[in-house]
Amino acid sequence: MKKIFVLSSMLCAFSLQAQFSINIQTESGFNEQEAILYTLNGSKDIVVTKEKSKNNVWTFKYPKSYSGMMKVYFPNTNNSVSFISENKNVSIKLETKANKVQNVIYLDEANELMNSIQETSQKKELILPALAQIKEYYKDNTDFGKALISEIGKLSGTAGGVDQAKHPFVYFYNTNYNKFLSNDANKKVTQEEIVNFIDKSNDMLESSSLLRPVLVSYLNVGGNTNVAQSVDALINKLNVETPRGQTVLSELIDIFDVYDMNDFKTKYLTLAKNLKCTINDRLASTLKSNAATDLGAVFPEYKFHSPVNTTAKTIADVKADKKVIVFWSSTCSHCENELPKLLAKYKDLQANNIQIIGLSLDTDKNSYTTKIAAFPWINDSELRGWNSSFAEIYNIHATPTYFILDANNKIISKPNHVGDVLEYFKLK
Repeated sequence: MKKIFVLSSMLCAFSLQAQFSINIQTESGFNEQEAILYTLNGSKDIVVTKEKSKNNVWTFKYPKSYSGMMKVYFPNTNNSVSFISENKNVSIKLETKANKVQNVIYLDEANELMNSIQETSQKKELILPALAQIKEYYKDNTDFGKALISEIGKLSGTAGGVDQAKHPFVYFYNTNYNKFLSNDANKKVTQEEIVNFIDKSNDMLESSSLLRPVLVSYLNVGGNTNVAQSVDALINKLNVETPRGQTVLSELIDIFDVYDMNDFKTKYLTLAKNLKCTINDRLASTLKSNAATDLGAVFPEYKFHSPVNTTAKTIADVKADKKVIVFWSSTCSHCENELPKLLAKYKDLQANNIQIIGLSLDTDKNSYTTKIAAFPWINDSELRGWNSSFAEIYNIHATPTYFILDANNKIISKPNHVGDVLEYFKLK
């Protein structure tokens, strides 16, 4: 699952002479007016600007050079479309039905090529093993056997043939994905190779979406018993006073947060806090979001969107001796296992003036509505998934995530699991 930044009016002040433009067109029945353009920094979506529709066409003018992943998000219908830029004009047509994007047609050369390579890669991973098994039952000299051999040959090839000079980002992404993240390559890659890749790559690394998975691969190759040694070796090589080093440090802190590796998160978050040099935006946002949700901090305010089981307008309006905030989703298997245990103790919690507030990262209204019918506590959702504003406000990287607040909305505990919540209140 996973984010949306608060728009600043300054971000909308674009020069008239754009470096390149992004043109998104939809069918006339698509009921949406606003669209938001994002670039990428590591695993963070960064808001660039927003535009209004003109006859179901959105045109974004990007004022500087950029090669990497981009995204356009339609907030009112909760649709998004991802694409790449190679510092050239992008053109996309969306086929829609009932206000949902059904198909994306890439009209510019770079995105057509990237899409073709991705489709071939998916077929290679999903279909090639099955074709190899089927081949055992057919003779090579039959028509079907020959067709199988031909298709296997096509899918067995790499996504090569990309002209690096003509399509630098397509080449960068696919070459390094195949080298560091594909099923075959992942068995052979070494930590030294990954360190060299991160250290020597150009700025396309941050905009490629490869950084987070490559870092996870790096930690996996090093093994669970050598995490600190692996991380120290990496950040010492990169130098945490450089922008690349700080972005990697930020990503690692988030990774440790996702996987409940709290000791490592604390260690490297402390390192980040103690830096005396200028901090880049990526690390600054990590420090800010963690500080806002640290033990002892007052829980950042949130105005409810469409709450049920309450007349309160905000979290602060909810009056209770203590509050349990749970971020969850109806599609989350861990939530499916944990929330019923919270439900079983809900009356005991109520008896002690403890209120539960569930903030859902769902996107499907029916799924969300059906699920909360069983939950008598306060529930709210923007129905925007990881584009929900509170995912960024509260530094949420996984579901379920819990906070316990006192009567003054101060964070007094950050349980990892529902068992920890019940143990805190001596209800386990």
